[in-house]
Amino acid sequence: MTVDLLAEDRYSPVVDAFRETLHEVDRSGAALSVWVNGEPVIEARGGTADAHTGQAWQRDTLAVTFSCTKGLAAIAIGRLLQSGALASLDMPLAEIWPEFGAHGKHRVSVGDALAHRAGVSAPRTDVSLAQLLDVDEFARIIADQEPLWVPGSSHQYHAVTIGAISGQIVARLTDRSLGEYFADEIAGPLHADAWIGLPSDRERDVAHIIQAQPADPPSPSTSDSKWLERAITLGGALPLDLLGPGPGFNDRELHAAEIGGAGGVASASALAKIWSATVASTDGVRLLEDDTVRSLARSRSEGTPFFDNGPPPYQAWGAGVMIPSGWDPYLSPASFGHDGAGGQIAFADLDARVGFAYVTNRAGDMARGISVVDALRESLA
Repeated sequence: MTVDLLAEDRYSPVVDAFRETLHEVDRSGAALSVWVNGEPVIEARGGTADAHTGQAWQRDTLAVTFSCTKGLAAIAIGRLLQSGALASLDMPLAEIWPEFGAHGKHRVSVGDALAHRAGVSAPRTDVSLAQLLDVDEFARIIADQEPLWVPGSSHQYHAVTIGAISGQIVARLTDRSLGEYFADEIAGPLHADAWIGLPSDRERDVAHIIQAQPADPPSPSTSDSKWLERAITLGGALPLDLLGPGPGFNDRELHAAEIGGAGGVASASALAKIWSATVASTDGVRLLEDDTVRSLARSRSEGTPFFDNGPPPYQAWGAGVMIPSGWDPYLSPASFGHDGAGGQIAFADLDARVGFAYVTNRAGDMARGISVVDALRESLA
């Protein structure tokens, strides 16, 4: 394991917790970055980035961030809210994206849509990979869909479809795609190695993802299990475990696409730096004001989802961001961010002025990243 930075001895237990997450038995790796008050205090990495080549995890290794991408999109929308380009999180989404108002969805607010309350968590018609990769076509399919429940009355995780929603909000308010806006207004000013739509010259730096354990077998055929599965696969575009067989998130075409719900690619340092800039001046950049953070992080969805996917604890959301819950308490009630299906965790804490990112290429085990967050909480206490 390489520790590039450990600012204070008080953070040694956090590095120790990170070390425990490395599993060289299956030749995987991970990286950790923590910023406090706009300054880096931990930079660490270890393990293998690509089991096929034996490549070790390097300073410039990039990881597919899966649903941590949702948090990056939420930061972009927070910037639009802050600038006045987005009038309110409570305005109807259809005022920005008129086509979305079809089939009774015209009353869905921007905030409700970003909090997984829009009723389009999964497509009614099968979506092909080509349709998913075409940002405008995928958005058209979602806009034209009859909702799965009365919009606003309940919530269900929009695993991939929320990317169409956040992408259209940004595109229609800025005349730039989500990936372009993110590069220009967020990653660029911070010189952060993070992308929603990875350029071809950085493909060689992406860690190859392995599955820590076999994907769960399909549940008994019920209406709920059908829609939960379709939320991930879209009826054919993606494999259930997101990796394969068939096109999955080890593939270049998915890294290059602007899939705002799952397709971001970044280093741990870049993610933590971005989240740090939402709560503290970081390299002279402050992305979000405190009031904007509070608007995004206000609880909008928690408790039992519409398609009940198991016993508590359930996740909780603000507008596009995960907030502390029984699933993942983060540091404190002032934390907000987003986890990723590959085991990644990226968030900020408004009270502690912390930016945090743990990324890995060993998918299927969220407990590792949570253990590092727990160690950081104890170190800051």
